Amino acid sequence: MEQLSKDYNENTTYFNQILGVGRSCDMVSRDYLIGGRRARLWVIDGFGRDETIERMGAFWLTRTEDQVRQVTDMETFIARFVTFSEADTSRNPKEIVTSVLMGKALLLVEGVEGAALIDAKEYPCRGVQEPPDGKVLRGSHDGFIEAVVPNMALLRRRIRDPSLTMEGRKAGRRARMDVVICYLEDRVDQSLLKELRQKLDAIDVNSLTMGQESVAEAIRPKQWYNPFPKVRYTERPDTAAASILEGNIILMIDNSPSVMILPTTFFDFTQEANEFYFPPLIGTYLRLLRIVVFLISLFITPAWYLMVNSSALPEWLNFLSSPGPVALSLLSQLLVVEFLIDVLKLASLNTPDSLSNSFSLLGALILGDFAVQSGWLGPEVLVYMAFVSVASFAQPSYEMGYAFKLLRVGLLLLTAWLGLWGFLLGTFTIIVLLATSKPLVGKGYLYPLIPFNAKALRRLLFREAISPDNT
Repeated sequence: MEQLSKDYNENTTYFNQILGVGRSCDMVSRDYLIGGRRARLWVIDGFGRDETIERMGAFWLTRTEDQVRQVTDMETFIARFVTFSEADTSRNPKEIVTSVLMGKALLLVEGVEGAALIDAKEYPCRGVQEPPDGKVLRGSHDGFIEAVVPNMALLRRRIRDPSLTMEGRKAGRRARMDVVICYLEDRVDQSLLKELRQKLDAIDVNSLTMGQESVAEAIRPKQWYNPFPKVRYTERPDTAAASILEGNIILMIDNSPSVMILPTTFFDFTQEANEFYFPPLIGTYLRLLRIVVFLISLFITPAWYLMVNSSALPEWLNFLSSPGPVALSLLSQLLVVEFLIDVLKLASLNTPDSLSNSFSLLGALILGDFAVQSGWLGPEVLVYMAFVSVASFAQPSYEMGYAFKLLRVGLLLLTAWLGLWGFLLGTFTIIVLLATSKPLVGKGYLYPLIPFNAKALRRLLFREAISPDNT
């Protein structure tokens, strides 16, 4: 069916079949008699707001034939008899079915051309509590949830500007996922916005069940070998609002509590919300400390391995080249602990809360005292790997943390194979991967270093005080 028929029975039969009335237990349909005319309502149980639908139904049942006799199109019917403000009409069956599956209520009335789509939905969702991966000592403690409408409201509450635009789109052939592009009309880069729209429209997949990750994979450049993340995520509305005010684009995907910040560059990962809730001097110190610690975590184990196997160390660094003898080689120890840390992280995700303390104790014993006493691992290895593990949590992006981990392991293997030349080759390879990374949209992954923008680079590296120029 390309367009709605003028035959009420044909239309109701079509929607009963396509929506699964009688086949799906959550598809609710109800017949009314409105002013002597037959009418039928379809709504998904769990999406429809019961009190709103009941109030409208009670109003329709009291209409008389004289009141309804002159109504021949759904626009007039809505204007006279639909009290709910969010209602529109459609004559496209495909659009109508998609709207019902999104949670809208569908109403057909005999002798009235068109269908009414009443947006009296209420998605089941959790509260907007603080996200676990973006906690701050001060500032707001609310976070995005899995529904885009409350998420848009969280941004509207922070940016009361008529230029704030929420552009809704659909993605996925089957899922028809809600995707919202959020930006300031007078500050956004229109060329980037056009590029993002084209990439979203070009998505040709059945489903986007993994939310923002599915969208990112569908539009990201095909660089599977490059571990650097092309997207920055946040679950904090204040971080998203600040990015919008800077001229960035926020991409919200239904069923995902994280939003995507575009364009994304490497230097964007140096920032964290906590820095902006402290004075500029303290915020700058925290930012620089995080950058230094994270860079050290990339090179510390390969550099230590190189020093241990080097015969040209100065005398005051001799303590670095004398780890105690154990059963495993130094390279094997470092690799084993690298992978064991990831195993513990994965296991902790699946550990019930009631057993989390016991699991933490067991993990500490396995990687600590037991491993040293059994002669498998040396205490020096545990010290260096403990620093690496702690440093990985200093970086707010999980994706960047795992990118550095893979690069660190690769650099360690090259150093073990070729010595100093392997270390230099691995470092050069990391720089090449960084320089050749392609962002989803934007001027470049190393912007504002390449192309160079001194003011933008300074603001990324140093926490500046609020002024009319940078708010």
